[in-house]
Amino acid sequence: MFMYRRQVLMGLTSAAIVAPNFALALNEGQAEDLINRLITDINQVIASGKSENAMIREFERIFARYSDTSYISAYAMGVDGRRASSGQKRAFSDAFQSYIARKYGRRFREFIGGRLEVRGVQKVKNWFEVSTIAYLQGQSPFEVTFHVSDRTGSDLFFNMYIEGVNLLLTERTEIGALLDRRRGDIDAMIGDLQSLS
Repeated sequence: MFMYRRQVLMGLTSAAIVAPNFALALNEGQAEDLINRLITDINQVIASGKSENAMIREFERIFARYSDTSYISAYAMGVDGRRASSGQKRAFSDAFQSYIARKYGRRFREFIGGRLEVRGVQKVKNWFEVSTIAYLQGQSPFEVTFHVSDRTGSDLFFNMYIEGVNLLLTERTEIGALLDRRRGDIDAMIGDLQSLS
C-alpha cells in the first residue's frame, strides 16, 4: 500500500519540476559568474592530483558553497518531508549533502585531464539556465546544465543536468526507493543514506 501511494504521488509531482518561488533580481551576468566560479573551483580540484577521498571532500565543500542545498534536499525528500520532524529534516539534509557530493564528485572526477566551459545563459521562467560543455579526454563533448536562482538571497544553483540526466528528479526517485525499501521509515532511510555518504 505504501509503495502504491508513493507511485501515485511521484507520478503527480515529477511530471514537472516546480521551481523555487522568488522575485527575480538575479541577472544573466550574475548567473554566468556563479557558474564560472563553480567551474573554476571544480577544475582546480580536478587538476589537483589529490586522492579520491580528498577530492570528494573538496566537492562537498563546493556543493555547499554554490548550491541551494535546502531546496535540493527538500525536493529529494518530496511529500515525505511533510511528515518528517525538524530534526529528521536536518539529519536528512546533512546526510544528503555528503551523499550527493560523493556521488557527483565521482562523476566530476572523471573530468581529470578535461575541462568545463560556459557556453550560454538564458532566462527560463523565474531562473536562469547556464549551459556548459564538458571536454573529456577520449570522449565527445557533452552538456552539463545548471539552473540558477537567488531565492535564498544568494546566487545558487538548484538543479543540474549531466548529459540530460536531471539531478532533482533522479535524487527524488533514489530517496523514494530508499524509503520504499524501509517501508516509509525516515530514520532508517537517513541511516542508509549516511552509509552511502
